[in-house]
Amino acid sequence: VNISLFSHKSSKREWKPLEDHSCTDVPWLLLFILFCIGMGFICGFSIATGAAARLLSGYDSYGNICGQKNVKVEGIVNSGLDLTQKKYVFFLDPCNIDLVHQRIKSLALCVSACPRKELKTLADVQKFAETNGSTLCSYELQPSEYTTDPRAAKLCPKYPVPESAPIPFFHRCAPVNISCYAKFAEALITFVSDSSVLHRLISGVMTSKEIIMGLCLLSLVLSMILMVIIRYISRVLVWILTILVILGSLGGTGVLWWLYAKQRVSASAVETQIAKDNLQALLIYAISATVFTVILFLIMLIMRKRVALTIALFHVAGKVFIHLPLLVFQPFWTFFVLIIFWTYWITVLLFLGTTGTPVPNEEGFVEFRMVGPLKYMWWYHVVGLIWISEFILACQQMTVAGAVVTYYFTREKRNLPFTPILASVNRLVCYHLGTVAKGSFIITLVKIPRMILMYIHTQLKGKENACARCMLKACICCLWCLEKCLTYLNQ
Repeated sequence: VNISLFSHKSSKREWKPLEDHSCTDVPWLLLFILFCIGMGFICGFSIATGAAARLLSGYDSYGNICGQKNVKVEGIVNSGLDLTQKKYVFFLDPCNIDLVHQRIKSLALCVSACPRKELKTLADVQKFAETNGSTLCSYELQPSEYTTDPRAAKLCPKYPVPESAPIPFFHRCAPVNISCYAKFAEALITFVSDSSVLHRLISGVMTSKEIIMGLCLLSLVLSMILMVIIRYISRVLVWILTILVILGSLGGTGVLWWLYAKQRVSASAVETQIAKDNLQALLIYAISATVFTVILFLIMLIMRKRVALTIALFHVAGKVFIHLPLLVFQPFWTFFVLIIFWTYWITVLLFLGTTGTPVPNEEGFVEFRMVGPLKYMWWYHVVGLIWISEFILACQQMTVAGAVVTYYFTREKRNLPFTPILASVNRLVCYHLGTVAKGSFIITLVKIPRMILMYIHTQLKGKENACARCMLKACICCLWCLEKCLTYLNQ
């Protein structure tokens, strides 16, 4: 009787989403909150020490912040000036880039206006100062001395002075010429290892931005269309892909054997070592392709039932997108949040670059440097970039998974919540943020050593021997594989 009652109860079991939830991994959530408070402390510290004013308003080579009164720096002649009327930073030689330290090797001054047209001689510079009241030479020279004082060759800009315009919000005079501007951007964006790559990247993006935007829009439209029709062509699509893979393998193997036979005929006529090496290489490739094709064909035969499961999954995925159309926009919201966070992170990183106490350098100019343990704050900031970015991505995965599970296990679809996605977000925020923080921290633990090794590899480029280079690349590759496996397990 007990067995029959048990079987009767189990047969009547109602499959539905879990309703009684409890919070998971609370200590990890508390640790993540404390970490975020630390990130906020770094931001507050950099703003409190004047880094925000130096970043936004800009400062000259003597430590003066443009557009305000300044305090005298001991040992620096032209510091402590009243530059209320001079709101823009002007570089005497903006295209002179220090590729090693990623900075502009030029004297920086605060000026009242950027030169909006090219100035070809010192007389033009003098006329510009007399007309606009903007002195482009160092503070100790008066405009009347520009063409007579022998110091003008060193204290005045290198001519011809390129046409420039102020960068919005950052009060720097940037060259209008695209080639010079690309180099200027390289120096402003520090923490980049290969400046030539960045130069080509900036130039390429600027010249073909319309094509890039058009292709992005086209890929988005095609993705939307495929997502709608995938429900109806899932069976055909999977079998087409399977057949194409098999035919591609067979075709590639046939071509290799044909090339081998052709090469063998020609090699018999010309007995050279190179011909023999080519023939042997083709034979190895043809045999390897044959073995691969046979193994692939056997796998397809053995796993034909899994193909049916794949078709079923495609079919269910198509139905999910039909019933939950807002799921399509979930990645857009995640991307928007990531953009906001990355903008904040880069801003604080720039703050950190101008944080510290003014210190005279070997050239007699001022640099802002942090001393003691505070100079390692940017490492904490880098860890925050990885952890919080992975946290945001994990929140998206958890939200999508929760919405799909709610749809799938609700047998009566009319009983679905009004918005399963919002219900999933609510469930995530109320109960599972700790688990998301824990999973994203595991990925962070693997990414940090890989980034350190990549940084070491970049710094030692051309200096280490072949063995060290091979070991570094092997370690980076192993950590990459471990990261992918852990990401898969997390998902």
